[in-house]
Amino acid sequence: MHIVLLSGGSGKRLWPLSNDIRSKQFIPLFPQVDGAYISMAQRVFRQIRKVDASADITVATSKAQVSTLKNQLGDAVDISVEPCRRDTFPAIVLVSAYLHDVKGVGLDEAVAVCPVDPYVSTDYYKAVQHLTELAAQGTADLMLMGIEPTYPSEKYGYIMPTSKDEISKVDSFKEKPAAVKAAEYIEKGALWNSGVFAYRLGYVLEKAHELLDFKGYEDLYENYGNLTKISFDYAVVEKEHSIGVLRYAGEWKDLGTWNTLTEIMHEPSIGEVTMDDSCSDTHVVNELDVPILVMGAKNLVVAASPEGILVADKESSSHIKPYVENLTQQVMFAEKSWGSFQIIDVEEDSLTIKVTLNAGHGMNYHSHAHRQEIWNIVSGEGTVLLDGQERMVKAGDIVELPVGCKHKVTAQSRMTIMEVQLGEAISKADKIKWE
Repeated sequence: MHIVLLSGGSGKRLWPLSNDIRSKQFIPLFPQVDGAYISMAQRVFRQIRKVDASADITVATSKAQVSTLKNQLGDAVDISVEPCRRDTFPAIVLVSAYLHDVKGVGLDEAVAVCPVDPYVSTDYYKAVQHLTELAAQGTADLMLMGIEPTYPSEKYGYIMPTSKDEISKVDSFKEKPAAVKAAEYIEKGALWNSGVFAYRLGYVLEKAHELLDFKGYEDLYENYGNLTKISFDYAVVEKEHSIGVLRYAGEWKDLGTWNTLTEIMHEPSIGEVTMDDSCSDTHVVNELDVPILVMGAKNLVVAASPEGILVADKESSSHIKPYVENLTQQVMFAEKSWGSFQIIDVEEDSLTIKVTLNAGHGMNYHSHAHRQEIWNIVSGEGTVLLDGQERMVKAGDIVELPVGCKHKVTAQSRMTIMEVQLGEAISKADKIKWE
């Protein structure tokens, strides 16, 4: 099975646990038997492997998410990188060209495209596998997976099939309707549009060449920023005549708001949280190193991270986005391919960061033109490379880096470093790579 996972999201609806780098699919919310927590992205990969251990999985995403994906899924994860955001049609065309031109996937082979962030059971990916088989068999040029509605939602678009059979041709599509109209659609057999597509690779590339002027993957990538922003639904799906739909009646939730996210949490709190007995229908997620005490709360969501603190009625939490868009704070926490960083303190001429390096990983060899740095090795051991000279470092060591010094640290075991940056113009743009 060739499966493409679309990984996007601005990270605003689940603030403060998400930000422009860490979208909802990367938040560790699902407890494991060993006490650790995994994210939606990690959960999805495990579910796909359970259905098809040899599945060929490619993640289509922006540059900003590459490091987080590698941190959570490993350096071997296959990623098709979008140079910039251009909506789902350009993204699907780019990853389709990547599959054919870079990975050598044949034009007659079937590909499934799925969002990376719905909460589903393993049966969902069995249905996706069935969908790719239908596309490979030529059941229709384009196959969709429609979700059996559980209520007349105003949040989703609707697929109108020609029958109520498990596999049907598609008659039409309906935009997000009012609840009364949605109920009428459901009575006629309508399905929620899940955003899952399956097609033969050659089909999408042929459509792409009809609508876009490009020679192949490299040409498309180089000129990606000039493409018009348009969804795959508008560009292809709603104009296609040979289109079918597979009904899926299993578990499926779109975790787009705090209200829906708390519905799937296995426990009322995560992190160092104390709630008194008078609390009801309240969920708390604490990613800070300080305790949170909640008393007498009803129907609330409380979330705390280095980005900020949210206290909201669950119904009101769905209206968070315009308020978060007005916040101008820099990203305070991010996962990288080599580990993670958390900004601890921001002053006018200094920045203090807690850096965690995974064993066997290191930063790029680089220098700064406008700032000096001081590293305090808190735990672990590794090597530092300073202007071509390498030496061992361990917990308790202090490393001073003057302005212009070329430097790199590599962890032999998991390392924690407190990094203090000093200078009048501290900026992430002040970085010169030397390798």
